[in-house]
Amino acid sequence: MPRSENKTVPTGQNIAEFLATVQPLRKADEAQVLDRLFQDTTGFAPVMWGPSIIGYGRYHYRYASGREGDFLATGFSPRKAAHSIYIMPGYADFGNILSRLGKHKLGKSCLYVNKLSDIDLDVLRELIKAGLEHLDGMWPVEPT
Repeated sequence: MPRSENKTVPTGQNIAEFLATVQPLRKADEAQVLDRLFQDTTGFAPVMWGPSIIGYGRYHYRYASGREGDFLATGFSPRKAAHSIYIMPGYADFGNILSRLGKHKLGKSCLYVNKLSDIDLDVLRELIKAGLEHLDGMWPVEPT
């Protein structure tokens, strides 16, 4: 089956330029902290995916249905209301880590954090590592 096209793809947009546009200023400052944390934790260079997601690493997936594509391995988006943190393909196996993270909300593969002072950044680092290890066991993670 041919590869279907994802809507969220690498754009080549400059990370520093994107981070300079984040509002409000507190979110911009926190986005800088998250960028350093993700780079230090993953060892991967950041890449813009779509207009507002900063991704670290990538993987190629192929579902039983035949659908396949490439996507970011982990990353975040500094949204106005909350930071969206992406741990692929989801948080199903990470309840023990999440219980120690601090104040957050969950989506399917997305963690929502209003402000970084609400969470333990060392636990977030642990979660990022665990997510990458889990993902790499399903589909190999490659550097960006």
